[in-house]
Amino acid sequence: MAGSVLGAALQLQQAALWGAAVYAAMLAAAAACLPLLHGRRPSSRVLLPALLIAGAMAGAGLAGWRACAYAGEALDPSLEGRDLQVQGVVSQMPQHGDGAVRFLFDVESARWAGDADSSLPRTPSRIALGWYADNTGFWGRAPEQASRAEPAAAPGAVHAGERWRMTVRLKAPHGNLNPHGFDQELRLWEQGVQASGYVRTGTRDAPPQRQAQTWRHPVERTREAVRDAVFERVPERRPAGVIAALVTGDQNAIERADWDVFRATGVAHLMSISGLHITMFAWLAAWAVGAAWRRSSRLMLWLPAPHAALVGGVLLAALYALFSGWGLPSQRTIWMLATVALLRLTGRQWPWPFVWLAACAVVVAVDPWALMQAGFWLSFVAVGVLFASGSADAGGGGAAARLARMAREQWAVTLALTPLSLLLFQQVSSVGLVANAIAIPWVTLVLTPLAMLGVLLPPLWDLAARAVQLLAFVLQWLAELPLATLSAPAPALWASVAGVAGGVLLAMRLPWALRLQGLPLLLPALLWQAPRPPAGEFELLAADIGQGNAVLVRTATHSLLYDAGPRYSLESDAGHRVLVPLLRALGERLDTVVLSHRDSDHTGGAPAVLAMQAEAELRSSVEAGHPLQQLRPVQRCLTGQQWTWDGVRFEILHPQEADYAGFTKPNAVSCVLRVGNGHAAVLLAGDIERVQEAALAARTPALQADLLLVPHHGSKTSSTPALLDAVQPRIALVQAGYRNRFGHPAGEVVARYAERGIEVVDSAHCGAARWSSAHPGNVRCERQEGRRYWHHQPP
Repeated sequence: MAGSVLGAALQLQQAALWGAAVYAAMLAAAAACLPLLHGRRPSSRVLLPALLIAGAMAGAGLAGWRACAYAGEALDPSLEGRDLQVQGVVSQMPQHGDGAVRFLFDVESARWAGDADSSLPRTPSRIALGWYADNTGFWGRAPEQASRAEPAAAPGAVHAGERWRMTVRLKAPHGNLNPHGFDQELRLWEQGVQASGYVRTGTRDAPPQRQAQTWRHPVERTREAVRDAVFERVPERRPAGVIAALVTGDQNAIERADWDVFRATGVAHLMSISGLHITMFAWLAAWAVGAAWRRSSRLMLWLPAPHAALVGGVLLAALYALFSGWGLPSQRTIWMLATVALLRLTGRQWPWPFVWLAACAVVVAVDPWALMQAGFWLSFVAVGVLFASGSADAGGGGAAARLARMAREQWAVTLALTPLSLLLFQQVSSVGLVANAIAIPWVTLVLTPLAMLGVLLPPLWDLAARAVQLLAFVLQWLAELPLATLSAPAPALWASVAGVAGGVLLAMRLPWALRLQGLPLLLPALLWQAPRPPAGEFELLAADIGQGNAVLVRTATHSLLYDAGPRYSLESDAGHRVLVPLLRALGERLDTVVLSHRDSDHTGGAPAVLAMQAEAELRSSVEAGHPLQQLRPVQRCLTGQQWTWDGVRFEILHPQEADYAGFTKPNAVSCVLRVGNGHAAVLLAGDIERVQEAALAARTPALQADLLLVPHHGSKTSSTPALLDAVQPRIALVQAGYRNRFGHPAGEVVARYAERGIEVVDSAHCGAARWSSAHPGNVRCERQEGRRYWHHQPP
């Protein structure tokens, strides 16, 4: 069992898959070791290593073989950006928001749009689609279509189980890759999604047509009906979202502001269908089945009541998990419960480490990619801590004893998971123990039963809404307490492992002389400091934020953020999704934020960043009435402004005072920043265009830089020969979204850099890019250094 988990973990580290035959051979080799378990066994010196190796080959072989089969359905790159007419069935209840509807679509057939060509394109069996009210503001349009005005229809009334025919444009699943960031490509891989795209609704496109309501996906249809009924019954959006999430597992129904409060108080795990909910439901179901079973002597003689309760509890919990969307946390919990139940039904009395390991091995065999998910480690470490501390097997006693046991269990889990939370999320809630002590019984015994019973008696949802509001009031008060949330840099893996081990040791039932030995193991994780460049040097980290700019510049003791990335929608921006987690993981306290100009692809994430960095000075060219002026006093960028940090010089080279009086669009007054230390330099050019480039090159004698942040993301209106000849960079860094609608970087611009021998590095191929003044000729790319086989490699 341990070998199978280890083998799967090693296979997940592969940058590229081997052939399917290699993994099949590994499975065959593992099967050949089975005779070691029968007949005359060799000594333990031979048997244990042999079984460990056999298990590792089995785990790696199974994970690799499945990955090869799945990768075979990848989207053909030749289909990207081309219009296809697909017919299929909506396979998941749609998600509504921000003038769009998003859904998973199981493709039944596909052909070229507007073409009766006999050749049929081969598309993946499952794709993720968006149907937008505005067809002009997202990645999918081809460059040659970028300026065409197309009227867009409102998103259609799409429902789970419906068959539709629609014209779509697809691309390979491509997410942002940043240090310590969320891996969207892994999430899509686990969901079986091999392409994403959007519905075409222009005047030249065939309108989407609903074909029929099918019998497929009945659970999703029911979930959608229940979710919609909740929102119809409960007028307040925020409590309705929590109720919908608890009943149907739709986490997107919860407002982002509420998620911020839940995370700050450490109760986010309660507000979705988590392992705790499934386990509690299984316990209640087992109790109900056992009580009913004991009323029939015939049933008791056929199957003992404890066995019936065990089977019934697991089966009913599986149905609950299925209705809640069969999410990955629910799946892991069901497989774990099924494994423990099977061991008990077969009369096996294994020591707790083997029971824990067996459940872990089963979950990994079913879903090896769970090892890359934070929820997996939090769940299994928490269960392991309860086993190790003796809490999981404790029972009996009065109410006071049970309350004391619950408090001790929560304390033990909190203590052990703190270092792991720092590694995974870079923050812990100092009020989490109190918040969970209030929220766990309230959500488990009051809110969830009311929400579930509301499916049969909708008026109970009104009571559930009041329960949500009462809990939200308490949690909001806790979240606003000083130091409610503690942040720390992401520790190294060894420090996190040592910290978790120290927490487990402190939680175990051992003499205090031994338990206190866990304190030194906690210190590396709790006191970890992210490394910084030495005095006189500086580093640059260009975050992968899609279509926009966001560059972090770090010296020995200071940090500056140049631009804050785009706003993706009314509900999402680069600040919340990328920059705030990144800054937290690096332990950054920004001294200055420079927002080059007002465009939303440069300022969209600024409110979230400024809220996190309360002491940061703000420099920008935004006008006096801009909303950012209400968040922080803004110092206007002007040529000649300069300062020095740790031997590194920062200079504002553009705009001049006269530029503010005569500019016609925001690009013309982009703040241009040069950073240098005497032997290496970078030039961050914002969105200046050819007129500003010419003026900058003419009036700035020392414009040379080793790295140039390509102006205007590589637009045809920028990167003129005059600027390139004046800067003479070694590296040109392009921050632009994959297959963005503007066609950045333009082909002629890339050719201009190539003619001068300048290396062009773009975020679509590189992910987050890291550069250091100590090695000015090199760029380290997250998409290469952290590459895994499920990551998209653009052509």
